[in-house]
Amino acid sequence: MADKTVDHGPWTGCAVMFLQSLCPGVSLLSLYKDKQGKFIVFKVIKLTLIDSAGGLGGYEILKVHDADPFLGVEVKFVDVVACQQFLESYRSGAVRQSLSQHACRLLALPQEFTVETQLKASTHILDLYLDKLELCLQHIHLSQPGRLRDEEIDYLEQQLTCQALGPDPLSPPLTQEESSVPSNCFKFQNKVFPDRMLTAADVQSFSNGVGRQWKHVGRALGKSCRALKGPAIDNLAYEYEREGLYEQAYQLLSRFIQAEGRAAKLSRLVKALEDCKLTSLAENILDIQPRE
Repeated sequence: MADKTVDHGPWTGCAVMFLQSLCPGVSLLSLYKDKQGKFIVFKVIKLTLIDSAGGLGGYEILKVHDADPFLGVEVKFVDVVACQQFLESYRSGAVRQSLSQHACRLLALPQEFTVETQLKASTHILDLYLDKLELCLQHIHLSQPGRLRDEEIDYLEQQLTCQALGPDPLSPPLTQEESSVPSNCFKFQNKVFPDRMLTAADVQSFSNGVGRQWKHVGRALGKSCRALKGPAIDNLAYEYEREGLYEQAYQLLSRFIQAEGRAAKLSRLVKALEDCKLTSLAENILDIQPRE
């Protein structure tokens, strides 16, 4: 049983499991970034949690993120029993075994799949304390989740439910044109561009060119960024009103980069600009020469 300070009242806590494939040519991070691979990797993670935590209840996946070279899985526990069962499975090696079995089956891997794992709660590496489960539970309980579940995870969970019920109408098969785009690239105006993290030059180009449309772009980015939802855009406008449009736009993109980290990609900004009919600004950021 957990310590009394953990058991009293509604019990919640948060842990992050980091995963890295040790098989040559198989990268969980790269697979998750791929349109088709994302759902399969998520399903592997979900089935592993079901196996190791004793079913579907007592936890939820909040976010799956890029922690290069690892794939990070942030899990919120709402039941101390489920959390304890997960920790016992992790300590015994059952989590790695379950990951390996599901990955081999769903990814159709020819060889045995091995994975390196690390478990953290806040700054504590729980792998160092696995012989003290009560201490691990306390660290997880003290690491309260700082975010709601990502919309991407909502969508993947919905896909899983639809798959269990039958064909998934939300996931039409990729066209040949779409599947020909590498997972580390994106398409804009029928051209393929390498994707990358946003740079200071991108922020400057955006801030110089977006003008009064920065709010619209912010709301487009906010569809997949919780830090820009709700009153966040209006708060930025008020806070930097005196500094002018350039500073407001600069702070918007800086806030996006700070919140999203490695996921603050060029493709997401270009998509937001497209949604706002600002294709000329996207062309400028991508350094596309104007047509003669």
